[in-house]
Amino acid sequence: METTLAEAFKQTSYQLSGHSPRNLEVLKQALDQANGETISDMYGKGEIIEDFQNKMAGFLGKEAAVFFPSGTMAQQIALRIWADEKQVKRVAYHPLSHLEIHEEDGLKELHYIDTVLLADEDRVIGLDDIKAMDKDIACLLLELPQREIGGQLPTFETLEAISVYCRKQNIRLHLDGARLLETLPYYKKSASDICALFDSVYISMYKGLGGVAGAILAGETSFTEASKVWKRRHGGDIISLYPYILSADYYFEKRRGKMGQYYQDAVQLAAFFNQCPATMTIPEVPVSNMFHVHVAKRKEEIESLLAAIYQETELGLTSYLKETGDESCYFEVSVGDSFQTIPKPVLERTFKLFGKGINELTVHE
Repeated sequence: METTLAEAFKQTSYQLSGHSPRNLEVLKQALDQANGETISDMYGKGEIIEDFQNKMAGFLGKEAAVFFPSGTMAQQIALRIWADEKQVKRVAYHPLSHLEIHEEDGLKELHYIDTVLLADEDRVIGLDDIKAMDKDIACLLLELPQREIGGQLPTFETLEAISVYCRKQNIRLHLDGARLLETLPYYKKSASDICALFDSVYISMYKGLGGVAGAILAGETSFTEASKVWKRRHGGDIISLYPYILSADYYFEKRRGKMGQYYQDAVQLAAFFNQCPATMTIPEVPVSNMFHVHVAKRKEEIESLLAAIYQETELGLTSYLKETGDESCYFEVSVGDSFQTIPKPVLERTFKLFGKGINELTVHE
């Protein structure tokens, strides 16, 4: 029986994306660094959670921060607070925002908040998109980087202009910064420089950083205190969150200084892909550690090609492909610690086979 792409990927010795397998070792490494006598947090209180929240507030340049079990919970709550403040049950964000395509309409079903979708699906939101709105909104959400379109980013000057406009128009500006740290090398700014443009900020503690789970929501103290009430209402104040907090803190310190390396590696890696026939990356030159690889061939053909390459080189490029048409597909690359473990000859051999395989598919068409 033919090996599936996912099965072939699991059997490889090296992977292009991420840090390491998401197994129990991720938590074990973090807990091994902790003092076993440390008292756990209890229902959102205690030194272990409060110290970490204060630390993250300082890093983001905000008055206060709250640790949440998930970003989905944190962001819906942020938008609910801003909608209540203005008494306008409407917010705006990109058509491919996580809230729009991955949360089962939670914002609408739980909070009765309507949404305005800004910009075309294949580009980031610009100032003109916001100025063209004909409906009043309580809050605008911007995602940096825009994950579903390859991690694209607006210029910092655009962000500044949007921030100024929103404040003049009494529109709160919220940052979906799930992967905020990954944007810092491109912008050449600190996290607090970017967050100063926003009224509220969310960052993930597991996506790019590689913790077990969890999120930080930050802003002025009045905002974060209101978010704690909604956290309790959402069932987010479970008795203890310390396994998430300890892993978040451990991997934040371990990887916060590596974002520049991940970014440089992504630029190098995208160049490899763009030299292959019928292949292009979006963006062509990455602006963070992530990008999408588009191949102008049938999904089934590329799955078979990749599975065969994995077996020969033991380097997995991706575990999946998504169709974009009858003759095209794509996958996402998110560079982390794993890339630096790949021997250069293995990387070069893999791309040589990939390019050769696509050429052979073209000849047989």
